[in-house]
Amino acid sequence: MAMRMSSLFLRTLRENPADAEVPSHQLLVRAGYIRRVSPGIYTWLPLGLKVLRRVERIVRDEMDAIGAQELLFPALLPREPYETSGRWTEYGDGVFRLQDRKGDDYLLGPTHEEMFTLAVKDLYSSYKDLPLSIYQIQTKYRDEARPRAGILRGREFVMKDSYSFDLDEAGLDKSYQLHRDAYVRIFDRLGFHYVIVQAMAGAMGGSKSEEFLATAENGEDTYVRCANCGYAANVEAVRVPVPDAVDASGVPAAHVEDTPDTPTIDTLVAHLEHSFPRADGRSWTAADTLKNVVVMLVHPDGTREPLAIGLPGDREVDEKRLGAQVEPARVEAFDEKDFARYPTLTKGYIGPGALGSERSSGIRYLLDPRVVEGTAWVTGADEHGRHVLDLVAGRDFTADGTIEAADVREGDACPSCGHGLESARGIEMGHIFQLGTKYAEALDLKVLDENGKLRTVVMGSYGVGVSRAVACVAEGNHDELGLVWPRELSPADVHVVATGKDEEVHRYAEELTRALESEGVEVLLDDRRQASPGVKFKDAELIGVPTIVVVGRGLAEGKVEVKDRRSGERREVATDDAVREVLAEVGRA
Repeated sequence: MAMRMSSLFLRTLRENPADAEVPSHQLLVRAGYIRRVSPGIYTWLPLGLKVLRRVERIVRDEMDAIGAQELLFPALLPREPYETSGRWTEYGDGVFRLQDRKGDDYLLGPTHEEMFTLAVKDLYSSYKDLPLSIYQIQTKYRDEARPRAGILRGREFVMKDSYSFDLDEAGLDKSYQLHRDAYVRIFDRLGFHYVIVQAMAGAMGGSKSEEFLATAENGEDTYVRCANCGYAANVEAVRVPVPDAVDASGVPAAHVEDTPDTPTIDTLVAHLEHSFPRADGRSWTAADTLKNVVVMLVHPDGTREPLAIGLPGDREVDEKRLGAQVEPARVEAFDEKDFARYPTLTKGYIGPGALGSERSSGIRYLLDPRVVEGTAWVTGADEHGRHVLDLVAGRDFTADGTIEAADVREGDACPSCGHGLESARGIEMGHIFQLGTKYAEALDLKVLDENGKLRTVVMGSYGVGVSRAVACVAEGNHDELGLVWPRELSPADVHVVATGKDEEVHRYAEELTRALESEGVEVLLDDRRQASPGVKFKDAELIGVPTIVVVGRGLAEGKVEVKDRRSGERREVATDDAVREVLAEVGRA
């Protein structure tokens, strides 16, 4: 049954919504696909729901093709399984929690590892039941602190999550590869350019982890790639090549010097250049200094822990990289109240002498991997207006460990081959993990092996952002006039536009619509009598159905216009040939 614009639950907008910053958000609202309810929460209108269902169909096709079986868990979940796995606390403020009338705790599911694990535990007990892959397509809930970009980052979203269950690591490798191959087919069909990058497992746990990122200039994820060897990784997962240790036997003993009014790296470098010229003749740079940044970690149980990070002064702490390293803790700024509680820290002049869990401050101190043994630095002397020069790592100071928290930059050495890295931005569309036994151990998921011994099941986890895919496709498929849907995702195959008020025009448009429907073509018919041709044309361009058929003045000469929305190409065809021509256009001939 054709969708008719005269009765379709739809209102298009000529102006962008005030809160919409990215093209997909602007166009999906303007074209009547979604409507905002509150920050991060949207209603799917009829056209949007059709596109969403088409994405779901693609995902189901490819998941079913690898033998995965679909089920559906509730979104309202009891506290107990998440308490057992530790994530009731780990999630912190990131989930929606509620109580029933009896006072029992529940949450709205942000993800369902525990439910999948318990379902398999309930039904399966033997190695003969494995391998198993099961999945669901379901609405998830996360209390995003800053929902943005429409349905790209919302508080309520549709996700496909699947899990594999195997007896051993070899089985997990096979299941992981099956899912990876399925994801390649899914994203190829969705019709946007993407890259596969190494990623952090984060709070999910596990070992091997990869992300599927849609390339987008305004994407929220930064990744790097190497044109020489093909290495690609999310910045959180990049591992800095560790330099060799340096022979520091010729470095003089560390010495503290007056460096007044030098609380920043720039002021320090300028002062060093003026007052302490280097013996080797080269100029001082920020890379010669050791910057010590203190942050406050807030753990899920509310415990606050200071953490100090030492890194070369020409680098900044990347909040996303740091956050990925310390999950599930949250990172907050170290403020004036915190400095007051730790009087051994001299703001602007913090040095290794006051840092480290074994020192007076008791503050854990982690170093960037570039700060290797034997390297000499200029850094804070823990006194106002004073710095220490020729401070050698390993000889004069040590730390509690290392941390990958410094920013990754264009031109940095590739961890794989040493070639310069390129950086780009993308939108995370899929994430696959080798979970291992984390959740199986927490929830006691074991099966009897062929020798009658209990074995802990090995798991994999695989997610696709289904609702996010709608926005992602829109991001990559639009022009200055509106959306341009790939044919497999479009809410209709053909948009038939009847222009003017001539009865013959509307009669033929109806006739053409019925003929196309009889051939299995889905039609959006603009049969509005009061709308002008200009309004109808603008709406057709905005809505973005890939084939537009205009029935208008040319009908008197036995012709209609067929337009390819993607290329903009227009051609007139005879009315007697219209059905055949349109069928060929939409791939149904």
